[in-house]
Amino acid sequence: MNNVVHYSLFDTAVNGWLIETGLLDLQGSEEIGLVVETGCRYHGELAFPDPVTAGIGISRLGRSSVRYEIALFRGEDELAAAEGFFVHVNVDRRTRRPVAIGPEKRRTYEEILL
Repeated sequence: MNNVVHYSLFDTAVNGWLIETGLLDLQGSEEIGLVVETGCRYHGELAFPDPVTAGIGISRLGRSSVRYEIALFRGEDELAAAEGFFVHVNVDRRTRRPVAIGPEKRRTYEEILL
């Protein structure tokens, strides 16, 4: 699997969680998260058609930023094949200026704080 696919899976896992928890409405949210930093460490191989499971947590919750930690697992493996991170800055959708994370959003983020 090409390394760009890992980043796509990271993005899908984070955005899937944001949508599931109601933190992101792709069309209507006034605030969105912009990716400002990413990284990945590869520990094993992932290949098509292996099933892949992603786990996510938050390692840092700032005033307007969130650092997500994501692990990708092949099949039923207990050790991650890849570990990565995304940093989102919470911004106003229209102006793209940083916006503080509100208390309700913060409580939801804290549910997966590592």
